[in-house]
Amino acid sequence: MADKKMMRVTLVRSMNGRLDSHRACVRGLGLRRMHQSVEVEDTPSTRGMARKVSYMVRVEEC
Repeated sequence: MADKKMMRVTLVRSMNGRLDSHRACVRGLGLRRMHQSVEVEDTPSTRGMARKVSYMVRVEEC
């Protein structure tokens, strides 16, 4: 797992009142609460999920 590219995703805005598909993307990234950070593998699918909810998350390269 050390040779895979990773990215850190942090939820910075609330999911309250958002579209169901956006909530599903945030949950799919593994985020449950505000200011929680998770490290996910940097793949096109996770990049797309983060891009879809870019107004709610902060993405950093690891």
